[in-house]
Amino acid sequence: MSIKQSLQNLKDSLRTSDRMPVVFLGHGSPMNAIEDTEYSRSWTALGKTLPRPQAILVVSAHWMTRGSTLVDVSAFPRTIYDFYGFPDALYQESYPAPGHPDLAKEVASLLASHHVEGDDTWGLDHGAWTVLKFLYPEANVPVFQLSIDMTKDLPHHLEIGEALSELRNRGVLILGSGNIVHNLRAMRFGGRPYDWALEFDSIFAHSLEIGDHQLITDRKALGPLLQMAHPSVDHYLPALTIAGAADDKDQLTFMNDSIDIASVSMRSFIFH
Repeated sequence: MSIKQSLQNLKDSLRTSDRMPVVFLGHGSPMNAIEDTEYSRSWTALGKTLPRPQAILVVSAHWMTRGSTLVDVSAFPRTIYDFYGFPDALYQESYPAPGHPDLAKEVASLLASHHVEGDDTWGLDHGAWTVLKFLYPEANVPVFQLSIDMTKDLPHHLEIGEALSELRNRGVLILGSGNIVHNLRAMRFGGRPYDWALEFDSIFAHSLEIGDHQLITDRKALGPLLQMAHPSVDHYLPALTIAGAADDKDQLTFMNDSIDIASVSMRSFIFH
């Protein structure tokens, strides 16, 4: 199926809507899902301001693939508990939202040039459901995930966002979930944020503010700072995809611009 036909199918299957925002949330610890924290409260408040989408596409740091990008086409995505050693109460949580197989398949066609394929074995990992339960607590909006291909370099993930931006005009909320700084090896509870964490967070925020994505997708220019902020870039890539889905017509809003456990940025942003 051609990209042109895929776009036409999207137009046929989804109502034209006011342009939807794109959202990136720093999700941090899974415990935010069951504790009353400044972050969980902010997600509840954000959910009350967001328009109701026809569907939600989530790009999470926790669905990593290699050599291909997958889109979840299951009708009823399962709640995935992809963490260990947490209280039993966390494993009792569920987010029983329906999927959107038809739309997911159209997204796969839309991104065919990026080697995107359908998959029905995933579901909603904790990067998705721990924040969605606050944004849309009734779990009645169809939702599906798109994986991140860890073999592709940083600009590729920006391009994925650019290709997805058409969905914004069809009532689809594109939601990224990860962290702009994520180095669990260096975490220290109650400790002052590392200078490198503050610096990387500031560089990323400034790049968004001026609409310049060149630096934040340039490994060589970021140098050792990127390695300190992200020993693995899985939590960084969703932020690039969300940045790519924005354009110069959007207004940028930041929230939760703080560093948790010294080495995890909780900074979140909305283009609207």
